[in-house]
Amino acid sequence: MGASATDSDIELLAERFEEHRARLRSIAYRMLGSLADADDAVQETWLRLARTGADEIGNLGGWLTTAVSRICLDILRTRTSRREDSLDMPVPDPIVAVDPEQESLLADSVGLALLMVLDTLEPAERLAFVLHDVFAVPFDRIGATLGRSPAAARQLASRARRRLREAPEPESDLRRQRSLVDRFLAAARGGDLDALFEVLDPDVVLRADAGDGPLGPSRVVRGAAGVIAQAQHYTPLARFGRRVLVNDAPGLIVAPGDRVLAVMALTFGGGRITRIDILADPQRLERLAVARSIDGPTAPDPHLQGS
Repeated sequence: MGASATDSDIELLAERFEEHRARLRSIAYRMLGSLADADDAVQETWLRLARTGADEIGNLGGWLTTAVSRICLDILRTRTSRREDSLDMPVPDPIVAVDPEQESLLADSVGLALLMVLDTLEPAERLAFVLHDVFAVPFDRIGATLGRSPAAARQLASRARRRLREAPEPESDLRRQRSLVDRFLAAARGGDLDALFEVLDPDVVLRADAGDGPLGPSRVVRGAAGVIAQAQHYTPLARFGRRVLVNDAPGLIVAPGDRVLAVMALTFGGGRITRIDILADPQRLERLAVARSIDGPTAPDPHLQGS
Protein backbone atom coordinates (compact mmCIF):
# COMPACT_ATOMS: atom_id res chain seq x y z
CA MET A 1 0.00 0.00 0.00
CA GLY A 2 3.02 2.24 0.31
CA ALA A 3 4.69 4.20 3.06
CA SER A 4 2.16 7.05 2.88
CA ALA A 5 -0.80 4.81 3.81
CA THR A 6 -2.59 6.05 6.92
CA ASP A 7 -4.12 3.99 9.71
CA SER A 8 -7.57 4.85 8.37
CA ASP A 9 -6.55 3.58 4.91
CA ILE A 10 -5.42 0.28 6.40
CA GLU A 11 -8.61 0.02 8.46
CA LEU A 12 -10.81 0.66 5.43
CA LEU A 13 -8.88 -1.89 3.38
CA ALA A 14 -9.18 -4.44 6.19
CA GLU A 15 -12.94 -3.89 6.30
CA ARG A 16 -13.20 -4.52 2.57
CA PHE A 17 -11.04 -7.62 2.91
CA GLU A 18 -13.23 -8.98 5.72
CA GLU A 19 -16.20 -8.96 3.32
CA HIS A 20 -14.39 -11.61 1.27
CA ARG A 21 -12.63 -13.57 4.00
CA ALA A 22 -15.25 -16.34 4.44
CA ARG A 23 -15.19 -17.13 0.72
CA LEU A 24 -11.40 -17.09 0.62
CA ARG A 25 -11.24 -19.48 3.58
CA SER A 26 -13.72 -21.83 1.90
CA ILE A 27 -11.60 -21.88 -1.25
CA ALA A 28 -8.41 -22.47 0.72
CA TYR A 29 -9.91 -25.27 2.84
CA ARG A 30 -11.14 -27.13 -0.23
CA MET A 31 -7.79 -26.64 -1.89
CA LEU A 32 -5.66 -27.66 1.10
CA GLY A 33 -7.80 -29.83 3.40
CA SER A 34 -6.19 -28.12 6.38
CA LEU A 35 -7.83 -25.38 8.41
CA ALA A 36 -4.46 -24.14 9.68
CA ASP A 37 -3.02 -23.96 6.17
CA ALA A 38 -6.23 -22.34 4.92
CA ASP A 39 -5.98 -19.63 7.58
CA ASP A 40 -2.29 -19.11 6.71
CA ALA A 41 -3.20 -18.75 3.03
CA VAL A 42 -5.91 -16.21 3.83
CA GLN A 43 -3.52 -14.25 6.06
CA GLU A 44 -0.88 -14.22 3.32
CA THR A 45 -3.54 -12.98 0.89
CA TRP A 46 -4.28 -10.10 3.27
CA LEU A 47 -0.59 -9.24 3.55
CA ARG A 48 -0.24 -9.15 -0.24
CA LEU A 49 -3.30 -6.92 -0.49
CA ALA A 50 -1.96 -4.62 2.21
CA ARG A 51 1.31 -4.26 0.28
CA THR A 52 -0.51 -3.65 -3.00
CA GLY A 53 -3.44 -1.49 -1.93
CA ALA A 54 -6.84 -1.50 -3.59
CA ASP A 55 -6.42 1.63 -5.68
CA GLU A 56 -5.00 -0.27 -8.64
CA ILE A 57 -7.44 -3.19 -8.35
CA GLY A 58 -10.60 -2.97 -10.39
CA ASN A 59 -12.26 -6.18 -9.19
CA LEU A 60 -11.22 -6.80 -5.60
CA GLY A 61 -13.08 -10.09 -5.26
CA GLY A 62 -11.50 -11.49 -8.41
CA TRP A 63 -8.03 -10.29 -7.37
CA LEU A 64 -8.36 -11.92 -3.95
CA THR A 65 -9.59 -15.20 -5.43
CA THR A 66 -6.62 -15.29 -7.79
CA ALA A 67 -4.19 -14.39 -5.00
CA VAL A 68 -5.40 -17.03 -2.54
CA SER A 69 -5.54 -19.64 -5.32
CA ARG A 70 -1.91 -19.02 -6.28
CA ILE A 71 -0.84 -19.23 -2.63
CA CYS A 72 -2.69 -22.54 -2.25
CA LEU A 73 -1.15 -23.82 -5.47
CA ASP A 74 2.33 -23.09 -4.12
CA ILE A 75 1.51 -24.94 -0.88
CA LEU A 76 0.19 -27.97 -2.78
CA ARG A 77 3.26 -28.08 -5.01
CA THR A 78 5.54 -27.88 -1.98
CA ARG A 79 3.67 -30.78 -0.36
CA THR A 80 4.01 -32.85 -3.51
CA SER A 81 7.74 -32.25 -3.79
CA ARG A 82 8.63 -32.76 -0.11
CA ARG A 83 6.45 -35.77 0.76
CA GLU A 84 7.02 -35.11 4.45
CA ASP A 85 3.76 -36.50 5.77
CA SER A 86 3.90 -39.66 7.87
CA LEU A 87 0.88 -41.03 5.98
CA ASP A 88 0.83 -41.44 2.21
CA MET A 89 -2.36 -39.36 2.34
CA PRO A 90 -2.86 -37.54 5.67
CA VAL A 91 -6.29 -37.23 7.25
CA PRO A 92 -7.69 -33.77 6.42
CA ASP A 93 -8.70 -31.39 9.20
CA PRO A 94 -12.27 -32.15 10.32
CA ILE A 95 -14.92 -29.58 11.18
CA VAL A 96 -16.92 -30.83 14.16
CA ALA A 97 -20.35 -29.71 15.40
CA VAL A 98 -22.44 -31.29 18.12
CA ASP A 99 -25.96 -29.93 17.68
CA PRO A 100 -28.06 -27.98 15.14
CA GLU A 101 -27.23 -24.67 16.84
CA GLN A 102 -23.63 -25.16 15.77
CA GLU A 103 -24.40 -25.60 12.07
CA SER A 104 -22.52 -22.36 11.38
CA LEU A 105 -19.35 -24.33 12.16
CA LEU A 106 -20.06 -26.41 9.06
CA ALA A 107 -20.35 -23.49 6.68
CA ASP A 108 -16.89 -24.16 5.25
CA SER A 109 -17.04 -27.93 5.49
CA VAL A 110 -16.92 -30.49 2.72
CA GLY A 111 -17.00 -34.24 3.12
CA LEU A 112 -13.68 -35.70 4.23
CA ALA A 113 -14.10 -38.50 1.69
CA LEU A 114 -14.21 -35.88 -1.08
CA LEU A 115 -11.18 -34.11 0.37
CA MET A 116 -9.29 -37.40 0.31
CA VAL A 117 -10.15 -37.87 -3.37
CA LEU A 118 -9.16 -34.28 -4.10
CA ASP A 119 -5.78 -35.06 -2.54
CA THR A 120 -5.15 -37.59 -5.32
CA LEU A 121 -5.38 -34.87 -7.98
CA GLU A 122 -2.47 -32.92 -9.36
CA PRO A 123 -2.35 -29.39 -7.85
CA ALA A 124 -3.43 -27.70 -11.08
CA GLU A 125 -6.32 -30.16 -11.53
CA ARG A 126 -7.51 -29.54 -7.99
CA LEU A 127 -7.38 -25.79 -8.43
CA ALA A 128 -9.28 -25.89 -11.73
CA PHE A 129 -11.99 -28.17 -10.32
CA VAL A 130 -12.46 -26.31 -7.03
CA LEU A 131 -12.55 -22.86 -8.61
CA HIS A 132 -14.84 -23.76 -11.51
CA ASP A 133 -17.12 -26.51 -10.22
CA VAL A 134 -17.48 -25.25 -6.63
CA PHE A 135 -17.05 -21.48 -6.90
CA ALA A 136 -18.09 -20.87 -10.54
CA VAL A 137 -14.88 -19.04 -11.48
CA PRO A 138 -14.69 -18.80 -15.31
CA PHE A 139 -11.97 -20.70 -17.14
CA ASP A 140 -10.31 -17.58 -18.51
CA ARG A 141 -9.53 -16.44 -14.95
CA ILE A 142 -8.50 -19.95 -13.90
CA GLY A 143 -6.19 -20.14 -16.88
CA ALA A 144 -4.65 -16.79 -15.99
CA THR A 145 -4.09 -17.99 -12.42
CA LEU A 146 -2.32 -21.11 -13.69
CA GLY A 147 -0.48 -19.37 -16.52
CA ARG A 148 -2.34 -21.52 -19.06
CA SER A 149 -5.00 -21.02 -21.70
CA PRO A 150 -8.71 -21.20 -20.85
CA ALA A 151 -8.92 -24.41 -22.92
CA ALA A 152 -6.13 -25.99 -20.89
CA ALA A 153 -7.86 -24.97 -17.65
CA ARG A 154 -11.09 -26.54 -18.91
CA GLN A 155 -9.23 -29.76 -19.68
CA LEU A 156 -7.73 -29.84 -16.18
CA ALA A 157 -11.16 -29.52 -14.59
CA SER A 158 -12.51 -32.22 -16.90
CA ARG A 159 -9.73 -34.63 -15.88
CA ALA A 160 -10.42 -33.90 -12.21
CA ARG A 161 -14.13 -34.56 -12.75
CA ARG A 162 -13.38 -37.94 -14.32
CA ARG A 163 -11.18 -38.92 -11.36
CA LEU A 164 -13.93 -37.92 -8.93
CA ARG A 165 -16.56 -39.92 -10.84
CA GLU A 166 -14.39 -43.02 -10.48
CA ALA A 167 -14.67 -42.77 -6.68
CA PRO A 168 -17.49 -44.82 -5.09
CA GLU A 169 -20.75 -42.90 -4.59
CA PRO A 170 -21.19 -42.34 -0.85
CA GLU A 171 -24.40 -43.15 1.02
CA SER A 172 -26.55 -40.01 1.29
CA ASP A 173 -29.41 -41.17 3.56
CA LEU A 174 -28.71 -39.34 6.84
CA ARG A 175 -31.08 -41.51 8.87
CA ARG A 176 -29.31 -44.65 7.68
CA GLN A 177 -25.93 -43.05 8.34
CA ARG A 178 -26.89 -42.21 11.93
CA SER A 179 -28.17 -45.75 12.43
CA LEU A 180 -24.89 -47.21 11.17
CA VAL A 181 -22.87 -44.95 13.47
CA ASP A 182 -24.96 -45.95 16.47
CA ARG A 183 -24.71 -49.65 15.61
CA PHE A 184 -20.95 -49.35 15.11
CA LEU A 185 -20.52 -47.60 18.45
CA ALA A 186 -22.72 -50.13 20.30
CA ALA A 187 -20.81 -53.03 18.75
CA ALA A 188 -17.46 -51.47 19.64
CA ARG A 189 -18.55 -50.87 23.24
CA GLY A 190 -19.76 -54.43 23.61
CA GLY A 191 -16.89 -56.04 21.74
CA ASP A 192 -19.49 -57.68 19.46
CA LEU A 193 -17.42 -58.91 16.50
CA ASP A 194 -20.40 -60.24 14.53
CA ALA A 195 -22.18 -56.87 14.81
CA LEU A 196 -19.00 -55.07 13.67
CA PHE A 197 -18.76 -57.30 10.61
CA GLU A 198 -22.40 -56.45 9.82
CA VAL A 199 -21.83 -52.68 9.76
CA LEU A 200 -18.39 -52.64 8.09
CA ASP A 201 -17.89 -53.09 4.37
CA PRO A 202 -15.59 -56.07 3.69
CA ASP A 203 -13.15 -53.70 1.95
CA VAL A 204 -13.39 -50.92 4.54
CA VAL A 205 -10.30 -48.71 4.85
CA LEU A 206 -9.22 -47.18 8.17
CA ARG A 207 -6.72 -44.33 8.09
CA ALA A 208 -5.49 -43.01 11.44
CA ASP A 209 -3.30 -39.93 11.94
CA ALA A 210 -2.16 -40.25 15.57
CA GLY A 211 0.98 -38.09 15.56
CA ASP A 212 2.93 -38.66 18.78
CA GLY A 213 -0.22 -39.23 20.82
CA PRO A 214 -1.33 -42.16 22.97
CA LEU A 215 -3.39 -43.77 20.18
CA GLY A 216 -0.42 -44.07 17.83
CA PRO A 217 1.19 -45.07 15.64
CA SER A 218 -0.36 -43.59 12.51
CA ARG A 219 -1.47 -46.34 10.20
CA VAL A 220 -3.60 -47.47 7.27
CA VAL A 221 -5.62 -50.66 7.70
CA ARG A 222 -7.54 -52.34 4.88
CA GLY A 223 -10.34 -54.89 5.21
CA ALA A 224 -12.97 -55.51 7.87
CA ALA A 225 -10.95 -58.14 9.75
CA GLY A 226 -7.98 -55.79 10.15
CA VAL A 227 -10.16 -52.85 11.18
CA ILE A 228 -11.97 -54.97 13.78
CA ALA A 229 -8.65 -56.21 15.16
CA GLN A 230 -7.62 -52.58 15.64
CA ALA A 231 -10.97 -51.74 17.24
CA GLN A 232 -10.53 -54.49 19.81
CA HIS A 233 -7.43 -52.75 21.15
CA TYR A 234 -9.53 -49.67 21.99
CA THR A 235 -12.71 -51.28 23.35
CA PRO A 236 -12.29 -49.55 26.77
CA LEU A 237 -12.33 -46.16 25.03
CA ALA A 238 -15.53 -46.89 23.11
CA ARG A 239 -17.66 -45.98 26.12
CA PHE A 240 -16.40 -42.41 25.69
CA GLY A 241 -17.60 -42.33 22.09
CA ARG A 242 -20.24 -39.81 21.08
CA ARG A 243 -22.02 -39.19 17.79
CA VAL A 244 -21.43 -35.73 16.32
CA LEU A 245 -21.43 -34.07 12.91
CA VAL A 246 -18.06 -34.27 11.20
CA ASN A 247 -17.96 -32.21 8.02
CA ASP A 248 -21.76 -32.25 7.86
CA ALA A 249 -22.06 -36.04 8.14
CA PRO A 250 -22.57 -38.33 11.16
CA GLY A 251 -19.26 -39.21 12.81
CA LEU A 252 -17.80 -39.80 16.26
CA ILE A 253 -15.60 -38.18 18.84
CA VAL A 254 -13.89 -40.06 21.65
CA ALA A 255 -13.81 -37.71 24.62
CA PRO A 256 -13.20 -38.79 28.22
CA GLY A 257 -14.47 -35.75 30.13
CA ASP A 258 -13.62 -32.60 28.23
CA ARG A 259 -10.50 -34.07 26.61
CA VAL A 260 -10.91 -35.10 22.98
CA LEU A 261 -8.73 -38.08 22.10
CA ALA A 262 -9.96 -38.66 18.57
CA VAL A 263 -12.33 -37.47 15.85
CA MET A 264 -13.67 -40.13 13.50
CA ALA A 265 -15.11 -39.26 10.10
CA LEU A 266 -17.08 -42.07 8.49
CA THR A 267 -17.95 -42.72 4.86
CA PHE A 268 -20.95 -44.87 3.98
CA GLY A 269 -21.93 -46.93 0.96
CA GLY A 270 -24.14 -49.91 0.24
CA GLY A 271 -25.67 -49.75 3.71
CA ARG A 272 -22.30 -50.16 5.45
CA ILE A 273 -19.31 -48.13 6.62
CA THR A 274 -16.75 -48.05 3.82
CA ARG A 275 -14.11 -45.74 5.28
CA ILE A 276 -12.98 -44.53 8.70
CA ASP A 277 -10.69 -41.51 8.93
CA ILE A 278 -9.37 -40.90 12.44
CA LEU A 279 -7.59 -37.79 13.65
CA ALA A 280 -5.93 -38.54 16.99
CA ASP A 281 -2.87 -36.29 16.78
CA PRO A 282 -3.00 -34.24 20.03
CA GLN A 283 -1.20 -31.27 18.47
CA ARG A 284 -3.59 -31.10 15.52
CA LEU A 285 -6.63 -31.54 17.76
CA GLU A 286 -5.41 -28.72 20.01
CA ARG A 287 -4.77 -26.48 17.03
CA LEU A 288 -8.27 -27.15 15.72
CA ALA A 289 -9.76 -26.40 19.17
CA VAL A 290 -12.07 -29.40 18.85
CA ALA A 291 -12.80 -29.35 22.58
CA ARG A 292 -14.29 -25.86 22.29
CA SER A 293 -16.66 -27.08 19.58
CA ILE A 294 -18.07 -29.57 22.09
CA ASP A 295 -18.85 -26.96 24.73
CA GLY A 296 -20.21 -24.35 22.34
CA PRO A 297 -19.70 -22.58 19.02
CA THR A 298 -16.14 -21.62 18.24
CA ALA A 299 -15.49 -17.93 18.67
CA PRO A 300 -15.15 -15.99 15.40
CA ASP A 301 -11.66 -15.39 14.12
CA PRO A 302 -10.15 -12.10 15.34
CA HIS A 303 -10.16 -9.23 12.92
CA LEU A 304 -7.15 -9.48 10.65
CA GLN A 305 -4.66 -6.75 11.42
CA GLY A 306 -2.48 -5.00 8.90
CA SER A 307 1.28 -5.05 9.18
